[in-house]
Amino acid sequence: MVYIYQKTASAMLLLGALAGAARVVVNWDVGYVQVDRDGHSPRRAVGVNGALPIPPVIATKGDILVLTVHNSLDVSTSIHAHGIFQNGTNYMDGTAMVTQCGIPPGQNFTYEYEADHAGTFWLHGHDHHQNSDGLRTPLVVRERKDPYHYEAEYVLSLEDWYQFEFATQLKNSLDPTQVFPPPPNYPYALFNGYPTAPKFQFKPGKAYRLRILNMSMTEWFQFNLPGHQMRVIEADGEYSQPSAVDGLDMGPGQRYSVLVTAHPTDSHNYYYNTTLYAIFDPKLEGRNPRYYQGLIEYREGAPIMPTTELKHFKWVNDVELCALSGNPPLPVDRQIELTVGLSLFTTGQTFNIINNITYAQPKIPSLYSTLTLDAPLYTNEAVYGPQTHAIVLKHLESIELLINNPSVLLHPMHLHGHAFQIIELGSIVNQSEPVLRYSTKCNAPMQRDTFVIPIDHYVKLRFRADNPGVWLLHCHMDVHFGMGMALTFVETPDMLRQQQRVPDSMLDLCRTQGIRTEGNGAGNAGFDLTGLPPPPILKA
Repeated sequence: MVYIYQKTASAMLLLGALAGAARVVVNWDVGYVQVDRDGHSPRRAVGVNGALPIPPVIATKGDILVLTVHNSLDVSTSIHAHGIFQNGTNYMDGTAMVTQCGIPPGQNFTYEYEADHAGTFWLHGHDHHQNSDGLRTPLVVRERKDPYHYEAEYVLSLEDWYQFEFATQLKNSLDPTQVFPPPPNYPYALFNGYPTAPKFQFKPGKAYRLRILNMSMTEWFQFNLPGHQMRVIEADGEYSQPSAVDGLDMGPGQRYSVLVTAHPTDSHNYYYNTTLYAIFDPKLEGRNPRYYQGLIEYREGAPIMPTTELKHFKWVNDVELCALSGNPPLPVDRQIELTVGLSLFTTGQTFNIINNITYAQPKIPSLYSTLTLDAPLYTNEAVYGPQTHAIVLKHLESIELLINNPSVLLHPMHLHGHAFQIIELGSIVNQSEPVLRYSTKCNAPMQRDTFVIPIDHYVKLRFRADNPGVWLLHCHMDVHFGMGMALTFVETPDMLRQQQRVPDSMLDLCRTQGIRTEGNGAGNAGFDLTGLPPPPILKA
């Protein structure tokens, strides 16, 4: 199935006539479904209203999204709007045991917040990693007045689909009696939830916006349209100045919008190419990588234009993009240096780490600790529990994250509540390798919320602490997140306590499960962390 949205004159007039925000009401019954999505892997998955794929959610900037979730699973669930900043509504971020307790089996909860940021986003499960088992769909928030002109847009979500449920894959990764890493399970690709690439219909001379999302659990996607020039105009909900590229290379959680102008005649049709791959798994013909083609149809039955290989193929490079906002690089009030990777622990298990800490959920949501602890306890990072890896940020601090990746794997790091400026990327092995800096031609570094850190590289990312809340920074490869590659930013706790109040309906989600809604990371008063399991110990 292909999702195409026409930009008609009547639709634009209607948007202009809107005096206030519309309410976009969506009702989801989240439950198990038996599916064979790729034609090769019949298994249990997590769907909505008895089916997969889940229809995309479309809104306009300023609309109120009202998402009512009934949980028909046998475990808790929660829904995160990936890329929506939740400014003033941190408790609606949907991150289980960070900003809320999960929705218990058999119960309902309604998420309600403003879609105050236009761009290409997605809704996905953020409890028990249910997004990896199917609980994911695009969320498109359109501008009321778009800075770019195009006649229509296509939404193309890309997913990897595995033979086994996520819980099985995580268990195999953490089993000390099994070889690590486990043997690869080569997934198949899904396109808008289906195993075949959809058809794009182009009309001669018309301009199209393609919104491409990588909603994968683990894998990367490459995308290109031979015979057509793509101009990147958006990355993760942030507009860029138009940048001509030949292809997109996307890690899990990343999204791009590109503009494509159709050829002036309908004499030929074309193929577009999509590649599913993982550089960290062995290459195996027909399995890694997997190649897919979809049709760009100008005229039914027209001959296919042969593909001409480009001598100089240009992949998108985030560091070279220029932000349309024109905002210069932020000054640095504070640098936080982080090193990501994995390590062996005395249990015989291998966990992912940030600064030698492997993340684990606290006993109560970290947001509730911020809101209920006495002053000045809530500003003490230790009270959130050692494995939440809490870092307290001051109001309007300009933060530079220096993230080192000396590991043998790439990591797509995602920050909740913010988009960060991409300042610098360089090698941590070969110091003579040229450092890639933001483009000086525009002095406006690109922003996005998910950045892939290559193997043996560092990156410098900057953001301003202007959104009071409790926000995760984590790897968006779900196995890495499940194995502990995450930390918690407790941002401007004083203002957060003054400005936000958790709805009683949300607190009830905890109470019905016997989870406390006040106290430190162990649910106790003061510094008493009795009840938290001891952190695992690194093997010397």
